[in-house]
Amino acid sequence: MSVFNQPRKRVIQAIILGMVVLIITRLFFLQIVEKKYAKLADANAVLRKVVYPSRGIIYDRKNKAILSNDVLYDLVVTPASVKAIDTAYLCKILNIDKEEFRKRIVNAIVRNGRVRQSVFAALLPAEVFGQLQESMYLFQPGFELVPRQIRSYPFAAAANILGYIGEISPERLKDSAYASYNSGDYLGLAGLERTYESVLMGTRGIQYLVKDNLNRPQGAYENGEFDSAAVAGKNLRLSLDIELQQFGEKLMKGKMGSIVAIDPQTGGILAMVSAPTFDPNLLTGSYRSTNSVLLNRDTTKPTFNRAIQATYPPGSTFKPMIALVGLDEGVITPSFGYPCGGAYYGCSRPIKCEHHDAGHAANLRLALSHSCNSYFSHVYRLCVDASKFGGIRNGGLQKWSDYMNSFGFGHRIGVDVPSEARGIVPTPAFYDKMYRGSWNSCTSVFLGIGQGELTLTPLQMANAMCIVANRGSYYIPHFVQSIDGDDTHLLDKYKEKHVVAHISDTAYSAVIHGMTDVVESGTGRVAQIEGISIGGKTGTAENYGIVDGKRTKLKNHAAFVAFAPAENARIAIAVIVENSGFGARYAAPIASLMMEKYLKDSISTKRQALMKTVMETVTLDPAMVAKSKLDSLNASALIKKNGTK
Repeated sequence: MSVFNQPRKRVIQAIILGMVVLIITRLFFLQIVEKKYAKLADANAVLRKVVYPSRGIIYDRKNKAILSNDVLYDLVVTPASVKAIDTAYLCKILNIDKEEFRKRIVNAIVRNGRVRQSVFAALLPAEVFGQLQESMYLFQPGFELVPRQIRSYPFAAAANILGYIGEISPERLKDSAYASYNSGDYLGLAGLERTYESVLMGTRGIQYLVKDNLNRPQGAYENGEFDSAAVAGKNLRLSLDIELQQFGEKLMKGKMGSIVAIDPQTGGILAMVSAPTFDPNLLTGSYRSTNSVLLNRDTTKPTFNRAIQATYPPGSTFKPMIALVGLDEGVITPSFGYPCGGAYYGCSRPIKCEHHDAGHAANLRLALSHSCNSYFSHVYRLCVDASKFGGIRNGGLQKWSDYMNSFGFGHRIGVDVPSEARGIVPTPAFYDKMYRGSWNSCTSVFLGIGQGELTLTPLQMANAMCIVANRGSYYIPHFVQSIDGDDTHLLDKYKEKHVVAHISDTAYSAVIHGMTDVVESGTGRVAQIEGISIGGKTGTAENYGIVDGKRTKLKNHAAFVAFAPAENARIAIAVIVENSGFGARYAAPIASLMMEKYLKDSISTKRQALMKTVMETVTLDPAMVAKSKLDSLNASALIKKNGTK
């Protein structure tokens, strides 16, 4: 060999020698110094058992546990260990045939292999568990009963808020974000369970048990030296008032729509009702899969959270925001009046309204209390056509849209439950696409009265009332106020104060005065609460749908927004009752009763009759009710929960 290759040869020899030394050192450490792996490898009679942690509990604002844990059992199988067992008797207990038995064994092998445990029968009903417990010696080795925690909902309320848990899907297991999960594990699939999965889930533990010659556990291996303890999930403390939530669900029974109530001083959500709703106990335990299918097929869509997923034209509840923009831009003052005689004549054709009485729109305060359409249509046009913006096409509408975005419209606010909708705030690009560039302020004049292409979620409407009540600021609406023992910054964004558009206190004061007049002497008098000043606004949103291929006028949606006490608000609220007519008929009474319940903790004797009427009123389409199985499902959940027949 050439002398010139000697250095390269020595380098290669040194690398090989180094690798050999490294391997020998590592083997010495594993076999001589570290006994754990050697012992576990030698212990063929050791059973590795996963210990599932307690999932975090969820408490309401008064520290009532509104979501807790119960225990059911899974029957798990290790296919390689299944030998001479009484298959026929096992099939009889589980109410399956031998073909189904073989199919489940094959599926277990496909999922987890022959030597690892898989769920054979999940969340066993009490009667099945009882029979199996007495006879498990007949099905060993191979089968084992493993405790599994399930969720329990003692108040049977807030289903769309709390969410539910379920077994992780094969698709999710392929996602790197779920690398810590195993087949058969449960995780949050909706609501707060999904959003806060990382803190609620806890950490799994491992227990090693010695087995006898019949594969039966005999005790801890090496006195538990290699075991790791399960760490319970962290508890959530909510702003939600579960009694207020239950009350809201009772008020909305037989109706379609939603209620959102927020504490303006913190952004904490006090109640969020989506109607029709369902008993969350339906989605836990042995019947979860069956009930889930039935709920998703139900004609009333109870799993659809209308409070954050449905969008509506806000109607006249939007007028306070139009007033704020007009005041801030200086196109009107609080004393500005408009001579409405039953129609708005500012565009090419008269736009009729309900008012004919002289002087009902003589100033902003009167226009708000009487809800004058002509007044706010005109204020909208004054804003977007203002010469300082170059007119509606050159900046006026964009400026108006920017105001609306700052109020929380047209985008997700960021509430801590999933699937929030954005709503629609039209922009110049929106109308360019719709009208091919040919449009003006009369094209969009209905935006001034909360109609046209504008749509908002009930959450956005309630948050707007927080902004008005706080005179220009809000906190992102949220449910979770604190997490026990949490040292992360998960909740920091909900503690940040957001200032809106820097509109003056004078402008807010003018609007608030008008809104208190709405309740004291205007269209919302039905919402009055003795001893409490309320700022409110009624709304009637026109409702159109496609019937037999044609755009058809349907029954109007009723809306009401409010905050109380007006001078230092502790609650802001938005109520939508679909297909129920004027806002003052149902939406305003519901909002008023909710505010009274929260502020006074009870409903006065004088208003018991109103409460009873609202609770007993059904506004749902009778044909839809007839097709729905929701009432019978909710009744069955109550029976199973109480253990009665």
